[in-house]
Amino acid sequence: MADYKSIKGTKIQNYTTDPDNPLTGQVWYNETDQVLKVNAGPLVSAWATVGGLNTGRKVLAGAGTQTAGIAIGGEPYTSGFTELYNGTAWTEVNDLNTARYNLAGAGTQTAALGFGGYFYDGAPGPRTLTETWNGSNWTEVNDLNTGRSGLAGAGASNTAVLAFAGFDGAARVVLTESWNGTNWTEVNDMNTARNALAGAGTQTAALAFGGAFPPKAETELWNGTNWTEVNDLNQSRQSLAGAGTQTAALAFGGANPGLTPSILAQTETWNGTNWTEVNDLNTARLTLAGAGTQTAALAMGGEQPPNINSTATEEFSETGGVSTIDAS
Repeated sequence: MADYKSIKGTKIQNYTTDPDNPLTGQVWYNETDQVLKVNAGPLVSAWATVGGLNTGRKVLAGAGTQTAGIAIGGEPYTSGFTELYNGTAWTEVNDLNTARYNLAGAGTQTAALGFGGYFYDGAPGPRTLTETWNGSNWTEVNDLNTGRSGLAGAGASNTAVLAFAGFDGAARVVLTESWNGTNWTEVNDMNTARNALAGAGTQTAALAFGGAFPPKAETELWNGTNWTEVNDLNQSRQSLAGAGTQTAALAFGGANPGLTPSILAQTETWNGTNWTEVNDLNTARLTLAGAGTQTAALAMGGEQPPNINSTATEEFSETGGVSTIDAS
């Protein structure tokens, strides 16, 4: 005869915090978070190589999600190319109005912002140019207050974006500017001047990490008013990419000339307090772009040795571990 346990199962236990060592498959109710949670087993992370960009390029910008990404500009410096990713393949769409590289991007596939960068127009140098993308076309809008290249950005739409750091043609800067959909406004500076860094998060809750020069591990957190230094990356690097949020970010790729090899495939996850190394990119590269979330990121383009403008695209996934059950 079957017993009650085999017919009805066991009761779900309540905890004020997650249990220290939950069994694989264990379900519980977190009273503090007021959610059901499950331990899906050991946490496994991996990069998978997918369909490449139509045009290989480096020092480009990225935005969007893993299944709806956008790649913006890049070098060769004549490139104003824009490509959209649908989770399987890239499609070329309308170009930027002004071709440039070493720019930053933010927003979504249908509402992106491309800003700053470097281009040759008879007077080479960092620029203030800002363009907004509506899903079909780019439109020039109001400029940054300070022209720069190698800057980073954060933002969930093209109407609320943060631009930070970069190279203004004379020096690496700590400058931060906030975009409200119409104008850029200077706000409080970063603690460490740098360019060739990565960013993640939103206009009011951003994360800045890595950069040059020399290659940096410094991480800073933006709370909407000020930047605060927090725990460093495990590996100092420049020309890396990032994805995710202020409390759940991903750092990947880049370079450190003091290492062998100097071009990196290393990937690190950020939990709001510390960085942890996870599985590497399949293709080591620098000056690549990133998009998406910590558990579903997209890596696009970059430079592969020796001086190859890469079409490489990879998707990052993370399975297992503790997750919330949608009981709706």
